[in-house]
Amino acid sequence: MRVVLIQEVPNLGKVGDIKDVADGYGRNYLIPKGLAILATYGAVKNVEELRRAEAKKMARRVQDAESIATELNQLNLHFTARAGEEGRLYGSITNADIAEAIKAKTGHDIDRRRIELDEPIRHLGEHTVEVRLITNVSAHVKVTVEPEGGVVAVPAEAATPVAPAQPE
Repeated sequence: MRVVLIQEVPNLGKVGDIKDVADGYGRNYLIPKGLAILATYGAVKNVEELRRAEAKKMARRVQDAESIATELNQLNLHFTARAGEEGRLYGSITNADIAEAIKAKTGHDIDRRRIELDEPIRHLGEHTVEVRLITNVSAHVKVTVEPEGGVVAVPAEAATPVAPAQPE
């Protein structure tokens, strides 16, 4: 079955592509969900119009993402957390925490899955976190983690004071 994609479909194609798909896939999934239409003569002629409309949408999305990226690149997020010896946090700062802080500071609702953290932040200090806004546009946010109370817990001295020995 030949179909014309009217929305981007992962692992299949983008708007305006004409694809040969299995009959069941086209009839039971793509067409009912509004992702594609049958590739009739009239539909094929409208492909160019679909591509132009999608290009305009994509240009608008890129422009919006670049303006958000400019704002996020200047953003410095501060977190306070309980920390133990050597600056290790008792908890962690996750990508969901960072997404909430971005929304609170800028009003932009960033999906937590767009925040690139290999693993949650578990140490005090400054960290740079990448935020993927769209395919080719990303921003880098500076995240500063400070200890609660403003002072890092210093381990107590192992040696305890000993009373002077008394003569016998």
